[in-house]
Amino acid sequence: MIQISNVGFYYKKGKNIFNNLELTLEKGHIYGLLGRNGMGKSTLLKLISGMIFSKSGKIETLGENPERRLPSMMTQLFYVPEEITTPTVSMKQFAKYNAPFYVNFSLDNLKSYMEEFEVSYEQKISSMSLGQKKKAIISFALACNTPLLIMDEPTNGLDIPSKSQFRKIISRITTEERCVIISTHQVRDLENLIDSVVILEGDGMIANTSIEQISQNFMFKVLDKGEESIYEESGIRGRWGIVENNTKEESKVDIELFFNAAIAQPEIIKSLLIR
Repeated sequence: MIQISNVGFYYKKGKNIFNNLELTLEKGHIYGLLGRNGMGKSTLLKLISGMIFSKSGKIETLGENPERRLPSMMTQLFYVPEEITTPTVSMKQFAKYNAPFYVNFSLDNLKSYMEEFEVSYEQKISSMSLGQKKKAIISFALACNTPLLIMDEPTNGLDIPSKSQFRKIISRITTEERCVIISTHQVRDLENLIDSVVILEGDGMIANTSIEQISQNFMFKVLDKGEESIYEESGIRGRWGIVENNTKEESKVDIELFFNAAIAQPEIIKSLLIR
């Protein structure tokens, strides 16, 4: 679906965002793209979709060079940016003008998603609240039924019920032929949704791994007194941490804790993931 090889990118020369980045993203997955602010999450999504061009290396998106922005690629992906510029038209009008560009668009799907999100099909999008605007554009994105769906911080501005509805809908539309990439810093919003995580740090990547692989290699637990850990945090549960899973027991993956561990102990995390 997406192949990134030896990619380098910078906005200002001498300050690399990426240096020889290697990354493969496959269909049939919901990827959570994680990283601290400024680590290149939005930049990576723009590179994949051809909105900006790499300085070196090669990117293939749906078998095409995204820099060419060919119709054969652009009609098969939808990109939802973090900051949405909304037109002074209703979704009914917006769909009329934009839906023809997407060969798999379904008007019935659009109306159904907007109904689930409780967003008006007739109201001008520009007059909606931030959360309503987000839900309207997400509804359109989903209705395009593209094999590649890219979303940058989609849950920003959504209230708790809307976040729950978002997770339900995304879970429902995911198929073996579709790849969904969601960039977020609100890890808890997506913890029960994503099946793989990509963690960016420095000018590269710490991890591109499945939740299953994390569970196989790490155990998430309340630590016993004196027990050593790869990474831990103190809270109401006591010492909550990650240890190497030598017994191959299953534990519920805490993605936020894993992310913090990867930032704090990148070499240990990488070495255990490639065992």
